[in-house]
Amino acid sequence: MSDLTAAGSHPERSTSGVGPWPGGRETWPTDAHFDPELLEHGDSRNVVDRYRYWRTEAINTDLDQQRHSFHVAIENWQHDMNIGSIVRSANAFGADTVHIVGRRRWNKRGAMVTDRYQHVEHREDIDALVAWARAEGVPIIAIDNVPGCVSMETFDWPEKCVMLFGQEGPGLTGEAIAASEAIVEITQYGSTRSINASAAAAVAMYSWVMQRSPLRPR
Repeated sequence: MSDLTAAGSHPERSTSGVGPWPGGRETWPTDAHFDPELLEHGDSRNVVDRYRYWRTEAINTDLDQQRHSFHVAIENWQHDMNIGSIVRSANAFGADTVHIVGRRRWNKRGAMVTDRYQHVEHREDIDALVAWARAEGVPIIAIDNVPGCVSMETFDWPEKCVMLFGQEGPGLTGEAIAASEAIVEITQYGSTRSINASAAAAVAMYSWVMQRSPLRPR
């Protein structure tokens, strides 16, 4: 089934799309990663230009060759609407996997369908996340502004890690803080005590990329 057919009456839409492949069927590319229905009808998906007309599975296969070595985990006890936006940012910054901790269901609206191209897994609770992290040899790094935290500007990100974020408002639970090897804060200069959870996640991922990514422009 093609991506266009799978989308049915609710196709994936973006602010920028392309029409049918110019020149008609005679000029269609023959590589296996292209989707014939997208070539015929156009591609309105929220993907970068290099993935236009590609099948979803082909995009994921290509992304798997270049995903970064950091993971993102989000506590989900209150069905936080930020989770979708964090998944979208994780895709944009090439995170390996997003781990939803707590409730299995999460609000996907903010993801803008990027969860189709991002590995997302569920962990029942913090203990389950810790067990996975230990088995994989991945340190948990909490992002919060609590006593004992260190500034993100001076923090040396591990090459492999899982960034752990809390809920909007209450922040990370005590169990999450206790399970973390380090607690990192984003320095702020105004009067608000904290920034939006999805904004904090994007800042943290960008910070890791600037330190560790072999793909960033140099």
